[in-house]
Amino acid sequence: MGRKRRAARPSDDLGPDRLMRQSAVVMRLGQLLQSCGAGSYRIKASMARVAAAVGLDRHEALVTLTEITTTSYAGDYFRTEVSEHRQVGTNAHRLDELGRLVARVRKGTRVEEVEAELDRIAALAPLYPWWINALAAGLACAGFTYLNGGTWLECLVVVLATSVGQLLRRAMLERRLTHFAVWLAAGFTSATIYVAIVGALQAAQVIDTSHHAGVVSTILFLMPGFPLVTAMLDLLRHDFSSALSRAAYVLTVMTATGLAIGAATSLFHWDFAPPAETGGAAAPLAVFALRALASFAGAYGVALLFNSPQKVALTAGVVGALANPARLAVVEAGWAAWHVGVGAAAFGIGILATMLSARSSYSRVTLSVPAIVIMIPGAPFYFALSAFDAENVPAALDQLATIALVIGSIGIGLALSRIVTDPGWRRDTATSTLPQLRDL
Repeated sequence: MGRKRRAARPSDDLGPDRLMRQSAVVMRLGQLLQSCGAGSYRIKASMARVAAAVGLDRHEALVTLTEITTTSYAGDYFRTEVSEHRQVGTNAHRLDELGRLVARVRKGTRVEEVEAELDRIAALAPLYPWWINALAAGLACAGFTYLNGGTWLECLVVVLATSVGQLLRRAMLERRLTHFAVWLAAGFTSATIYVAIVGALQAAQVIDTSHHAGVVSTILFLMPGFPLVTAMLDLLRHDFSSALSRAAYVLTVMTATGLAIGAATSLFHWDFAPPAETGGAAAPLAVFALRALASFAGAYGVALLFNSPQKVALTAGVVGALANPARLAVVEAGWAAWHVGVGAAAFGIGILATMLSARSSYSRVTLSVPAIVIMIPGAPFYFALSAFDAENVPAALDQLATIALVIGSIGIGLALSRIVTDPGWRRDTATSTLPQLRDL
Protein backbone atom coordinates (compact mmCIF):
# COMPACT_ATOMS: atom_id res chain seq x y z
CA MET A 1 0.00 0.00 0.00
CA GLY A 2 1.38 3.35 -0.99
CA ARG A 3 1.74 6.21 1.47
CA LYS A 4 -1.16 8.59 1.65
CA ARG A 5 -0.21 11.98 0.32
CA ARG A 6 -1.23 14.90 2.52
CA ALA A 7 -3.09 17.86 1.11
CA ALA A 8 -0.79 20.69 0.07
CA ARG A 9 -0.99 23.95 1.97
CA PRO A 10 -1.01 27.25 0.03
CA SER A 11 2.73 27.79 0.48
CA ASP A 12 3.73 24.19 -0.18
CA ASP A 13 3.70 24.29 -4.00
CA LEU A 14 7.22 23.63 -5.18
CA GLY A 15 9.02 25.66 -7.80
CA PRO A 16 9.69 29.28 -8.71
CA ASP A 17 6.34 30.59 -7.45
CA ARG A 18 6.94 29.26 -3.98
CA LEU A 19 10.52 30.57 -3.98
CA MET A 20 9.25 34.01 -4.99
CA ARG A 21 6.96 34.16 -1.95
CA GLN A 22 9.59 32.77 0.39
CA SER A 23 12.16 35.28 -0.80
CA ALA A 24 9.67 38.15 -0.64
CA VAL A 25 8.62 37.50 2.95
CA VAL A 26 12.23 37.25 4.12
CA MET A 27 13.09 40.46 2.29
CA ARG A 28 10.13 42.24 3.85
CA LEU A 29 11.30 41.22 7.31
CA GLY A 30 14.70 42.72 6.52
CA GLN A 31 13.12 45.94 5.27
CA LEU A 32 11.07 46.35 8.45
CA LEU A 33 14.09 45.69 10.64
CA GLN A 34 16.08 48.18 8.59
CA SER A 35 13.37 50.82 8.99
CA CYS A 36 13.52 50.35 12.78
CA GLY A 37 17.25 51.03 12.94
CA ALA A 38 18.51 47.47 13.45
CA GLY A 39 22.18 46.74 12.78
CA SER A 40 23.38 44.65 9.88
CA TYR A 41 24.15 41.52 11.91
CA ARG A 42 20.70 41.47 13.47
CA ILE A 43 19.02 41.96 10.10
CA LYS A 44 21.02 39.16 8.47
CA ALA A 45 20.63 36.74 11.38
CA SER A 46 16.87 37.39 11.59
CA MET A 47 16.40 36.91 7.85
CA ALA A 48 18.42 33.68 8.00
CA ARG A 49 16.22 32.30 10.77
CA VAL A 50 12.98 33.11 8.95
CA ALA A 51 14.48 31.78 5.70
CA ALA A 52 15.12 28.45 7.41
CA ALA A 53 11.62 28.47 8.90
CA VAL A 54 9.82 28.94 5.57
CA GLY A 55 11.88 26.27 3.81
CA LEU A 56 14.75 27.98 2.00
CA ASP A 57 17.98 26.03 1.62
CA ARG A 58 20.33 29.01 1.71
CA HIS A 59 20.03 32.77 2.02
CA GLU A 60 22.69 35.39 1.25
CA ALA A 61 22.26 39.06 2.19
CA LEU A 62 24.17 42.32 1.78
CA VAL A 63 22.90 45.10 4.04
CA THR A 64 23.72 48.81 4.14
CA LEU A 65 21.94 51.67 5.87
CA THR A 66 19.31 52.08 3.16
CA GLU A 67 19.61 49.04 0.87
CA ILE A 68 19.34 45.25 1.07
CA THR A 69 20.40 42.77 -1.59
CA THR A 70 19.43 39.12 -1.09
CA THR A 71 19.74 35.84 -2.96
CA SER A 72 17.51 32.96 -1.86
CA TYR A 73 18.11 29.33 -2.83
CA ALA A 74 15.60 26.46 -2.86
CA GLY A 75 16.40 23.25 -4.71
CA ASP A 76 17.47 24.02 -8.28
CA TYR A 77 16.18 27.60 -8.17
CA PHE A 78 17.51 30.88 -6.86
CA ARG A 79 16.12 34.41 -6.73
CA THR A 80 17.93 37.72 -6.23
CA GLU A 81 16.14 40.83 -4.95
CA VAL A 82 17.24 44.39 -4.25
CA SER A 83 15.36 46.83 -2.04
CA GLU A 84 15.87 50.42 -0.96
CA HIS A 85 14.46 52.10 2.14
CA ARG A 86 15.00 55.86 2.32
CA GLN A 87 13.34 56.65 5.66
CA VAL A 88 16.13 56.14 8.19
CA GLY A 89 14.85 56.09 11.75
CA THR A 90 14.43 54.22 15.03
CA ASN A 91 11.35 52.40 16.32
CA ALA A 92 12.14 50.31 19.40
CA HIS A 93 8.57 49.04 19.83
CA ARG A 94 8.39 47.66 16.31
CA LEU A 95 11.95 46.32 16.60
CA ASP A 96 11.04 44.27 19.66
CA GLU A 97 7.83 43.01 18.02
CA LEU A 98 9.88 41.80 15.06
CA GLY A 99 12.34 40.19 17.43
CA ARG A 100 9.55 38.25 19.11
CA LEU A 101 8.28 37.11 15.71
CA VAL A 102 11.73 35.86 14.70
CA ALA A 103 12.12 34.02 18.01
CA ARG A 104 8.76 32.25 17.56
CA VAL A 105 9.21 30.80 14.08
CA ARG A 106 9.93 27.10 13.72
CA LYS A 107 10.78 24.79 10.85
CA GLY A 108 7.70 24.45 8.66
CA THR A 109 6.21 27.87 9.47
CA ARG A 110 3.95 28.92 6.60
CA VAL A 111 4.80 31.95 4.53
CA GLU A 112 1.23 33.21 5.02
CA GLU A 113 1.65 33.16 8.80
CA VAL A 114 4.80 35.27 8.62
CA GLU A 115 3.17 37.66 6.13
CA ALA A 116 0.19 38.16 8.44
CA GLU A 117 2.44 38.94 11.40
CA LEU A 118 4.51 41.37 9.33
CA ASP A 119 1.31 43.11 8.22
CA ARG A 120 0.26 43.50 11.86
CA ILE A 121 3.63 44.84 12.96
CA ALA A 122 3.94 47.22 10.01
CA ALA A 123 0.53 48.70 10.91
CA LEU A 124 1.53 49.53 14.50
CA ALA A 125 0.99 53.22 15.20
CA PRO A 126 3.45 55.32 17.24
CA LEU A 127 2.98 54.76 20.97
CA TYR A 128 3.02 58.46 21.85
CA PRO A 129 1.28 61.56 20.47
CA TRP A 130 3.22 64.56 19.22
CA TRP A 131 3.18 66.47 22.51
CA ILE A 132 4.62 63.60 24.56
CA ASN A 133 7.24 63.07 21.86
CA ALA A 134 8.21 66.74 22.07
CA LEU A 135 8.33 66.78 25.87
CA ALA A 136 10.48 63.63 25.80
CA ALA A 137 13.06 65.47 23.73
CA GLY A 138 12.91 68.40 26.14
CA LEU A 139 13.31 66.13 29.17
CA ALA A 140 16.27 64.31 27.64
CA CYS A 141 18.08 67.52 26.71
CA ALA A 142 17.40 69.03 30.14
CA GLY A 143 19.19 66.03 31.62
CA PHE A 144 22.05 66.53 29.16
CA THR A 145 22.19 70.21 30.13
CA TYR A 146 22.76 69.45 33.80
CA LEU A 147 25.31 66.75 32.99
CA ASN A 148 27.15 69.27 30.80
CA GLY A 149 27.37 71.73 33.70
CA GLY A 150 24.21 73.75 33.09
CA THR A 151 22.04 75.49 35.69
CA TRP A 152 18.33 75.11 36.42
CA LEU A 153 17.59 78.17 34.25
CA GLU A 154 19.36 76.66 31.28
CA CYS A 155 17.49 73.39 31.82
CA LEU A 156 14.11 75.16 31.72
CA VAL A 157 14.93 77.11 28.56
CA VAL A 158 16.33 73.97 26.93
CA VAL A 159 13.06 72.10 27.59
CA LEU A 160 11.10 74.75 25.70
CA ALA A 161 13.57 75.20 22.84
CA THR A 162 14.10 71.48 22.31
CA SER A 163 10.39 70.65 22.43
CA VAL A 164 9.68 73.11 19.63
CA GLY A 165 12.59 71.77 17.61
CA GLN A 166 11.34 68.19 17.99
CA LEU A 167 7.84 69.23 16.92
CA LEU A 168 9.31 70.68 13.75
CA ARG A 169 11.48 67.61 13.14
CA ARG A 170 8.55 65.22 13.53
CA ALA A 171 6.36 67.29 11.21
CA MET A 172 9.07 67.44 8.54
CA LEU A 173 9.86 63.72 8.79
CA GLU A 174 6.18 62.85 8.38
CA ARG A 175 6.36 64.73 5.07
CA ARG A 176 9.40 62.63 4.07
CA LEU A 177 11.74 65.59 3.69
CA THR A 178 15.45 64.92 3.33
CA HIS A 179 17.20 64.39 6.65
CA PHE A 180 19.93 66.97 6.06
CA ALA A 181 17.30 69.70 5.70
CA VAL A 182 15.28 68.38 8.64
CA TRP A 183 18.26 68.36 11.01
CA LEU A 184 19.34 71.78 9.77
CA ALA A 185 15.89 73.32 10.32
CA ALA A 186 15.23 71.67 13.68
CA GLY A 187 18.66 72.53 15.03
CA PHE A 188 18.43 76.14 13.89
CA THR A 189 14.97 76.51 15.42
CA SER A 190 15.96 75.09 18.81
CA ALA A 191 19.18 77.08 19.02
CA THR A 192 17.48 80.32 17.94
CA ILE A 193 14.74 79.96 20.57
CA TYR A 194 17.34 79.41 23.28
CA VAL A 195 19.45 82.37 22.16
CA ALA A 196 16.38 84.62 21.92
CA ILE A 197 15.07 83.76 25.41
CA VAL A 198 18.41 83.89 27.21
CA GLY A 199 19.40 87.00 25.26
CA ALA A 200 16.18 88.76 26.29
CA LEU A 201 16.72 87.87 29.96
CA GLN A 202 20.29 89.07 29.68
CA ALA A 203 19.22 92.36 28.08
CA ALA A 204 16.72 92.85 30.91
CA GLN A 205 19.60 92.28 33.35
CA VAL A 206 17.79 89.33 34.91
CA ILE A 207 20.79 87.06 34.27
CA ASP A 208 24.45 87.46 33.37
CA THR A 209 26.37 86.08 30.40
CA SER A 210 27.29 82.77 32.04
CA HIS A 211 24.44 80.86 30.36
CA HIS A 212 25.67 80.95 26.77
CA ALA A 213 27.06 77.41 26.67
CA GLY A 214 23.61 75.90 27.27
CA VAL A 215 22.70 76.50 23.63
CA VAL A 216 24.62 73.36 22.67
CA SER A 217 22.32 71.17 24.75
CA THR A 218 19.27 72.34 22.79
CA ILE A 219 20.34 70.33 19.75
CA LEU A 220 21.50 67.12 21.44
CA PHE A 221 18.14 65.49 20.69
CA LEU A 222 19.37 65.47 17.09
CA MET A 223 22.36 63.31 18.00
CA PRO A 224 21.96 60.12 15.90
CA GLY A 225 22.72 57.76 18.77
CA PHE A 226 21.14 54.58 17.40
CA PRO A 227 22.91 54.69 14.00
CA LEU A 228 26.17 55.60 15.72
CA VAL A 229 26.00 52.60 18.07
CA THR A 230 25.01 50.17 15.31
CA ALA A 231 27.76 51.57 13.07
CA MET A 232 30.38 50.83 15.73
CA LEU A 233 29.04 47.31 16.31
CA ASP A 234 28.91 46.59 12.57
CA LEU A 235 32.46 47.88 12.18
CA LEU A 236 33.76 45.62 14.94
CA ARG A 237 32.07 42.66 13.24
CA HIS A 238 33.86 43.62 9.99
CA ASP A 239 30.55 44.36 8.26
CA PHE A 240 32.07 47.33 6.50
CA SER A 241 29.36 48.06 3.92
CA SER A 242 26.84 48.71 6.68
CA ALA A 243 29.24 50.32 9.14
CA LEU A 244 30.62 52.87 6.67
CA SER A 245 27.21 53.85 5.31
CA ARG A 246 25.89 54.35 8.85
CA ALA A 247 28.97 56.34 9.85
CA ALA A 248 28.57 58.55 6.77
CA TYR A 249 24.92 59.17 7.69
CA VAL A 250 25.89 60.06 11.27
CA LEU A 251 28.54 62.49 10.05
CA THR A 252 26.09 64.09 7.59
CA VAL A 253 23.33 64.83 10.08
CA MET A 254 25.78 65.91 12.79
CA THR A 255 27.34 68.32 10.32
CA ALA A 256 23.89 69.68 9.50
CA THR A 257 23.23 70.24 13.19
CA GLY A 258 26.60 71.91 13.62
CA LEU A 259 25.85 74.26 10.74
CA ALA A 260 22.48 75.03 12.33
CA ILE A 261 23.88 76.02 15.70
CA GLY A 262 26.68 77.94 14.01
CA ALA A 263 24.17 79.93 11.95
CA ALA A 264 21.98 80.68 14.99
CA THR A 265 24.85 81.85 17.19
CA SER A 266 26.45 83.87 14.39
CA LEU A 267 23.16 85.58 13.63
CA PHE A 268 22.96 86.88 17.21
CA HIS A 269 26.75 87.31 17.64
CA TRP A 270 26.59 84.71 20.40
CA ASP A 271 29.85 83.49 21.88
CA PHE A 272 29.91 80.21 23.77
CA ALA A 273 32.59 77.94 25.12
CA PRO A 274 32.70 74.67 27.01
CA PRO A 275 31.94 74.99 30.75
CA ALA A 276 34.91 74.77 33.05
CA GLU A 277 35.90 71.22 33.88
CA THR A 278 35.34 69.90 37.36
CA GLY A 279 37.98 67.61 38.69
CA GLY A 280 40.02 66.46 41.59
CA ALA A 281 37.80 64.79 44.16
CA ALA A 282 34.88 62.52 43.59
CA ALA A 283 31.46 64.16 43.42
CA PRO A 284 29.62 64.64 46.74
CA LEU A 285 26.60 62.48 47.45
CA ALA A 286 24.13 65.25 46.58
CA VAL A 287 25.78 65.86 43.22
CA PHE A 288 25.87 62.11 42.60
CA ALA A 289 22.12 61.91 43.26
CA LEU A 290 21.39 64.85 40.95
CA ARG A 291 23.53 63.27 38.24
CA ALA A 292 21.61 60.03 38.67
CA LEU A 293 18.34 61.94 38.26
CA ALA A 294 19.66 63.78 35.19
CA SER A 295 20.98 60.53 33.70
CA PHE A 296 17.60 58.88 34.26
CA ALA A 297 15.86 61.82 32.58
CA GLY A 298 18.25 61.69 29.63
CA ALA A 299 18.00 57.94 29.04
CA TYR A 300 14.24 57.85 29.69
CA GLY A 301 13.59 60.75 27.31
CA VAL A 302 15.78 59.22 24.60
CA ALA A 303 13.96 55.89 24.97
CA LEU A 304 10.62 57.64 24.46
CA LEU A 305 12.03 59.32 21.35
CA PHE A 306 12.87 55.82 20.12
CA ASN A 307 9.17 54.88 20.58
CA SER A 308 9.96 52.47 23.42
CA PRO A 309 7.12 51.19 25.62
CA GLN A 310 6.99 52.67 29.12
CA LYS A 311 8.47 49.56 30.73
CA VAL A 312 11.46 49.66 28.40
CA ALA A 313 11.92 53.42 28.81
CA LEU A 314 11.84 53.19 32.61
CA THR A 315 14.28 50.27 32.59
CA ALA A 316 16.64 52.11 30.25
CA GLY A 317 16.41 55.15 32.52
CA VAL A 318 17.38 53.09 35.55
CA VAL A 319 20.31 51.54 33.65
CA GLY A 320 21.52 55.02 32.73
CA ALA A 321 21.04 56.30 36.29
CA LEU A 322 23.19 53.46 37.62
CA ALA A 323 26.01 53.55 35.08
CA ASN A 324 26.57 57.18 34.14
CA PRO A 325 26.99 58.82 37.60
CA ALA A 326 29.34 56.03 38.64
CA ARG A 327 31.37 56.58 35.48
CA LEU A 328 31.58 60.34 36.13
CA ALA A 329 32.61 59.80 39.77
CA VAL A 330 35.35 57.34 38.79
CA VAL A 331 36.76 59.70 36.15
CA GLU A 332 36.65 62.76 38.42
CA ALA A 333 38.36 60.84 41.21
CA GLY A 334 41.24 60.23 38.82
CA TRP A 335 40.82 56.45 38.88
CA ALA A 336 40.38 56.21 35.10
CA ALA A 337 40.75 58.34 31.99
CA TRP A 338 37.59 59.60 30.28
CA HIS A 339 37.66 57.04 27.49
CA VAL A 340 38.48 54.17 29.86
CA GLY A 341 35.58 55.10 32.13
CA VAL A 342 33.19 55.32 29.19
CA GLY A 343 34.35 51.98 27.81
CA ALA A 344 33.92 50.29 31.19
CA ALA A 345 30.46 51.83 31.61
CA ALA A 346 29.45 50.67 28.12
CA PHE A 347 30.61 47.15 28.98
CA GLY A 348 28.58 47.21 32.20
CA ILE A 349 25.51 48.56 30.40
CA GLY A 350 25.81 45.82 27.79
CA ILE A 351 26.04 43.09 30.45
CA LEU A 352 23.12 44.54 32.44
CA ALA A 353 20.98 44.92 29.31
CA THR A 354 21.67 41.30 28.34
CA MET A 355 20.62 40.10 31.80
CA LEU A 356 17.43 42.16 31.70
CA SER A 357 16.68 41.06 28.14
CA ALA A 358 16.95 37.39 29.16
CA ARG A 359 14.25 37.99 31.77
CA SER A 360 11.88 39.85 29.46
CA SER A 361 10.72 39.91 25.85
CA TYR A 362 12.66 43.09 25.08
CA SER A 363 15.89 43.21 23.11
CA ARG A 364 19.19 44.23 24.66
CA VAL A 365 19.69 46.98 22.08
CA THR A 366 16.49 48.81 23.07
CA LEU A 367 17.48 48.52 26.74
CA SER A 368 21.11 49.59 26.30
CA VAL A 369 21.25 52.26 23.59
CA PRO A 370 19.37 55.02 25.51
CA ALA A 371 21.81 54.63 28.41
CA ILE A 372 24.72 54.66 25.95
CA VAL A 373 23.51 57.79 24.15
CA ILE A 374 23.86 59.96 27.25
CA MET A 375 27.60 59.14 27.29
CA ILE A 376 28.22 60.06 23.64
CA PRO A 377 30.19 63.34 23.67
CA GLY A 378 27.78 65.35 21.55
CA ALA A 379 28.41 68.70 23.23
CA PRO A 380 32.22 68.49 22.81
CA PHE A 381 31.68 67.76 19.10
CA TYR A 382 29.79 71.01 18.61
CA PHE A 383 32.29 72.92 20.73
CA ALA A 384 34.96 71.54 18.38
CA LEU A 385 33.03 72.88 15.40
CA SER A 386 32.84 76.24 17.15
CA ALA A 387 36.61 76.17 17.62
CA PHE A 388 37.05 75.49 13.90
CA ASP A 389 34.77 78.43 13.15
CA ALA A 390 36.92 80.63 15.40
CA GLU A 391 40.02 79.37 13.52
CA ASN A 392 41.32 77.75 16.69
CA VAL A 393 42.41 74.61 14.87
CA PRO A 394 44.61 73.08 17.63
CA ALA A 395 41.76 73.23 20.15
CA ALA A 396 39.31 71.77 17.63
CA LEU A 397 41.62 68.90 16.71
CA ASP A 398 42.27 68.17 20.37
CA GLN A 399 38.53 67.92 21.02
CA LEU A 400 37.92 65.75 17.97
CA ALA A 401 40.73 63.35 18.86
CA THR A 402 39.31 62.93 22.35
CA ILE A 403 35.80 62.43 20.97
CA ALA A 404 37.01 59.75 18.55
CA LEU A 405 38.74 57.92 21.40
CA VAL A 406 35.62 58.06 23.59
CA ILE A 407 33.28 56.88 20.82
CA GLY A 408 35.65 54.05 19.97
CA SER A 409 35.72 53.04 23.63
CA ILE A 410 31.92 52.87 23.68
CA GLY A 411 31.94 50.52 20.71
CA ILE A 412 34.65 48.32 22.20
CA GLY A 413 32.86 48.12 25.56
CA LEU A 414 29.57 47.12 23.95
CA ALA A 415 31.25 44.62 21.63
CA LEU A 416 33.07 42.98 24.54
CA SER A 417 29.80 42.62 26.43
CA ARG A 418 28.30 40.89 23.38
CA ILE A 419 31.32 38.59 23.03
CA VAL A 420 31.05 37.58 26.69
CA THR A 421 27.30 36.89 26.61
CA ASP A 422 26.45 35.92 23.02
CA PRO A 423 27.85 32.83 21.23
CA GLY A 424 26.87 34.42 17.91
CA TRP A 425 29.39 37.17 18.60
CA ARG A 426 32.13 34.86 19.86
CA ARG A 427 32.15 32.80 16.66
CA ASP A 428 32.52 34.44 13.26
CA THR A 429 29.84 32.39 11.51
CA ALA A 430 28.41 33.40 8.13
CA THR A 431 24.74 34.35 8.36
CA SER A 432 24.16 32.51 5.05
CA THR A 433 24.47 29.30 7.09
CA LEU A 434 20.84 28.83 8.09
CA PRO A 435 20.18 27.82 11.70
CA GLN A 436 18.71 24.45 12.62
CA LEU A 437 15.17 25.03 13.88
CA ARG A 438 12.81 22.80 15.79
CA ASP A 439 9.77 21.49 13.96
CA LEU A 440 6.34 22.96 14.61
